Amino acid sequence: MNIGDVALLSGLPAKTIRYYEDIGLVTPLRSTNGYRSFRDSDLHKLAFLSRARSLGFTIDDCRNLLELYEDNSRASADVKEIAREHLVQVDAKIKELQEMKKTLTHLVHECAGDNRPDCPILDDLSASVSDETVQGKVVNT
Repeated sequence: MNIGDVALLSGLPAKTIRYYEDIGLVTPLRSTNGYRSFRDSDLHKLAFLSRARSLGFTIDDCRNLLELYEDNSRASADVKEIAREHLVQVDAKIKELQEMKKTLTHLVHECAGDNRPDCPILDDLSASVSDETVQGKVVNT
């Protein structure tokens, strides 16, 4: 299969497939004229990578998961550990997003959204550097 065929079948853009080749996740055959030729095993790896990336696994995680997938003597505990660590990161991200939503909901509720220039949203965004911090710094000119 050529890169267009494997892109269509895997659902990945050709650019992503070339990137995965560049970093050694897939190694298609090369013809004498330099064209890539993908095997069924390459397509399977690309589908594997697409699914793993859609679940948010990092490239390094994907590399490790692929190595484990191809190792018939692997321990499932090794696979579970990678997934467990990723789940902890997902939970942390969810908590961060929930806090972000809570803050934004509060700010949107507080803003009158009228023609006046007063805006609690802008006030909050500009409050990241407090007046005390600015007064305590020496500005070099």
